[in-house]
Amino acid sequence: MNSALHKLSFGAIALFSLLIGLYPSTYFLVDRKFGLLSSKSDALLVDLFWNIGFYGHIMFGGLALLVGWAQFIKKIRNKRPVLHRNIGKVYVFSVLISSICGIYIAHYATGGLTASLGFILLGLVWFYTTLNAYLFARKGDIVRHEKLMIFSFAACFAAVTLRIWLPMLSSIMGGFVPAYRVVAWLCWVPNLLVAYIIVRNKQP
Repeated sequence: MNSALHKLSFGAIALFSLLIGLYPSTYFLVDRKFGLLSSKSDALLVDLFWNIGFYGHIMFGGLALLVGWAQFIKKIRNKRPVLHRNIGKVYVFSVLISSICGIYIAHYATGGLTASLGFILLGLVWFYTTLNAYLFARKGDIVRHEKLMIFSFAACFAAVTLRIWLPMLSSIMGGFVPAYRVVAWLCWVPNLLVAYIIVRNKQP
């Protein structure tokens, strides 16, 4: 039963990661006033540095989602370690770029200071856990590497949980902006709590 539930949960995580990982491509296929961009001012939308930050964040963040979940497949880790390392390098590179870009554009987040602080802290946590997971892997400390990668992907998965929470909160709170202030924290803090429980239960 636990095995079946684990497979079902992992399958759902993989599916959502793939779907949301591909989501940034829609920004290249439709009018720029689509989605989150519809809440931005015309002046911000033509700002060069903000555009670099925005597209760097969504493109590399999407790539991190697309490949990150595969790092937790035991068969790949155990039987194809070279593939595991190569996927990991793509994930780490993508996260470092996306998190830095995310921290920058978070200063312009819709919803003001409350939303900005939530997304800035998310970016810092994502950057820190991913970089240190990589450094521990380089040192051969696989136990700490694995634990930090769980936290890293929990932060990465905020892109998914944000899109689950936001429509519900917008309906409950009667608007996008107040909901966005809450979701700036709700999309990642519970994820880290779940990651903590998983890490704690993995301890002997």
